[in-house]
Amino acid sequence: QVQLVESGAGLVKAGGSLRLSCAASGRTFSNYAMGWFRQAPGKEREFVAATAWSVGYTYYADSVKDRFTISRDNAKDTVYLQMNSLKPEDTAVYYCAADQKSFYSGSSYVPRWSHEYDYWGQGTQVTVSS
Repeated sequence: QVQLVESGAGLVKAGGSLRLSCAASGRTFSNYAMGWFRQAPGKEREFVAATAWSVGYTYYADSVKDRFTISRDNAKDTVYLQMNSLKPEDTAVYYCAADQKSFYSGSSYVPRWSHEYDYWGQGTQVTVSS
């Protein structure tokens, strides 16, 4: 079992920046691919960014590419989402997720579908004002 706790919620003006953190506990963090998803009011949960279990492989949704950066620190069992140039449409609850199965899919595999993930955090609110 893996427990995930997000932090970094906030209210920021358009054009501003925030960094979300997701601390993991319970299993070998370095064996998990990690992802960020978000859900805006009245909308379905959508993929934002993910990193493979091996360092160096990432994937981004087109809507956040070149603005958001996902990174992981295996020594701290933490994954980050640096969000720059924020827009009002980035407003959502952001969820961290962990996928164990991709460890067996190769070092470069980056899961990008919610059903691929085994564990989820409770979510953290990001609000971007115009």
